[in-house]
Amino acid sequence: MPTISVIVPAYNSQNTILETIASIQKQTFTDFELIVIDDGSSDRTLELIQTVRDPRIQVASYENGGVSVARNRGISLSTGKYITFIDADDLWTPDKLELQLAALQQHPAAGVAYSWTCFMDRQGKFFHDDRPIYFAGNVYAELLKTNFLLSGSNPLIRRTALADVGEFDPTLTHAEEWDLYLRLAAKYDFVVVPKTQIFYRQTAGSASAKIEVMEKDAIRVIDRAFQLAPAQLQYLKNQSLANLYRYLAHLYLTKIPGATAAGVAWLKLQMAIQLQPQILLNRKVQTLLVKLLLIQLLSPKLANYLLQKIARIRANYLQDNSVA
Repeated sequence: MPTISVIVPAYNSQNTILETIASIQKQTFTDFELIVIDDGSSDRTLELIQTVRDPRIQVASYENGGVSVARNRGISLSTGKYITFIDADDLWTPDKLELQLAALQQHPAAGVAYSWTCFMDRQGKFFHDDRPIYFAGNVYAELLKTNFLLSGSNPLIRRTALADVGEFDPTLTHAEEWDLYLRLAAKYDFVVVPKTQIFYRQTAGSASAKIEVMEKDAIRVIDRAFQLAPAQLQYLKNQSLANLYRYLAHLYLTKIPGATAAGVAWLKLQMAIQLQPQILLNRKVQTLLVKLLLIQLLSPKLANYLLQKIARIRANYLQDNSVA
């Protein structure tokens, strides 16, 4: 029986799946099984996965059921004492499994280990780190405010803890990992590996309808979490909703071009500020306000061009300094 089960849900991932599998194969901790769930891909994903020669890999193909169903199918096939997931377009540093496993072994009360995240663009050429996070132990209150683990590619979870709280909610297509982390945090300590180990790919372009579904699912997760949260933590709900609307404003502003999307972004940001006026002190909110002001002063096309240039210069600066 392997120590760790690595589960990869893959849907139409022909451009990235082999790079993701390679990053798993490069792990310094090698006692793992790799379970790839092809979630009904219509491109060459399955064909490419089947070219990988590694006795640790197991491939299963199903009709498309969505990421939650794919991960749950992987869990049902897994045998490891610890379970982790990585999306088919994300990457890990080679010591991800080794350090997260050591963290859990050093903290027997912890059910989850997580690491810091670095964002990368679609081509994997430009990177910037998220702010360092040090939440450990009882992280329930912090996790109610926002999903600081950021993605489904981050945590290593004890199988016993996962079995205790249940699997991913198959009715959620977004925020499903936040929902699971909240259930885990309500019962188990978290431990942090203070090192950037997750490379989270940011895809360009996103349909307005997709963001609307994301908003609907995230609000479901927040409502359900606060229905279960103790009375002394209910005051955090406005902050949780404000963080969500700030994030939605960011998505509308950066993923969808045009004045209409900018208008929706402004409405979402106003909702965040109304729910929690202190959010105006947040640097990300201040950046959004500057971007919206530029769009008001310039044409949307010129403003987007200028913002993309600034973002690229900033990414280059951060990447150069991180290398140095």
